Amino acid sequence: MSENLNGKVVLVTGASRGIGKGIAIALGEAGALVYITGRSLNSDNPTDPVAGGLLETKYAVEKAGGTCIAVPIDHSDDEQVQSLFEQINREQNGQLDLLVNNAYGGVRSLINAKGKPFWESDVSLWDACNQVGLRSHYIASHWAAKMMTQRQQGLIVTISSWGGLAPIFGVAYGTGKSACDRLAADMAVELKPFNVASISLWPGIVGTEHFHQLLEEDNENSLGSAISDKFNWETPLFVGRVIAGLCDDSNLLRRTGKLQIVAELATRYGVVDEYGHCPASLRSLRFLLPQVFPMLKSSAKFIPDLRVPWWIILLTVLNSPKI
Repeated sequence: MSENLNGKVVLVTGASRGIGKGIAIALGEAGALVYITGRSLNSDNPTDPVAGGLLETKYAVEKAGGTCIAVPIDHSDDEQVQSLFEQINREQNGQLDLLVNNAYGGVRSLINAKGKPFWESDVSLWDACNQVGLRSHYIASHWAAKMMTQRQQGLIVTISSWGGLAPIFGVAYGTGKSACDRLAADMAVELKPFNVASISLWPGIVGTEHFHQLLEEDNENSLGSAISDKFNWETPLFVGRVIAGLCDDSNLLRRTGKLQIVAELATRYGVVDEYGHCPASLRSLRFLLPQVFPMLKSSAKFIPDLRVPWWIILLTVLNSPKI
């Protein structure tokens, strides 16, 4: 898939750090012209290892071989978002081939609310999780769809989470991620006649700056072994390489409206991360058995990469009401 995105125009929201930064670099690696958004061009706090800036991502994208245009905006401001798409429309003659809905504003609030039930958390947690997140994804998709349907082609990828299936980080987070999955599915229905695809993408455990910081601060080992020992971690670049693979999928419309799991797509597309690894899906026996028998982690590559059927996961994992 090297340089398979030459001539393509893509937009990655929330790309100053984390998954968004990795996605932007991977799309640049594939030869795309990458627009990136975030709150500021430079890091708000240079001494904070988690803080990031758009210029840092821009340099990394260009080093990887892509062209990058950094646009600092606040995705909670609808007028700024509209202005962004008007800029892309003007500069690229109406071309936008890929939108990656990744911007998310709830990480710090979720960390601060860790361990508290929703009624003991501040009610502002809902907006922190879903204003720049679910709502901003809808707004960005609205403007992207206007451009894509005109040209009868395009792909909208909404970064979601296993938290849409089972409780992970609480009510506000899980409800928002489940809604992201429904957003992608319903958009797909209306976009398919225009040859535009919409999918919801689930990464696994991604080694972002925030996860590395949480690991360093976890003095009581409360994060669980899957995080604390970095077993089966994905890299942000891995997620981006899979999205580049999606863009090259001749049967993309067969996937539209469906949940797609990063590690499973990686296996199909032959994608590896920056270290040459291909992590297993979180519903694969290769990941699940070592969680039960930790001594298997060192030899996990010999465990068959067999996926547990969804109906079993729904019976055993999902604690929300079932129909």
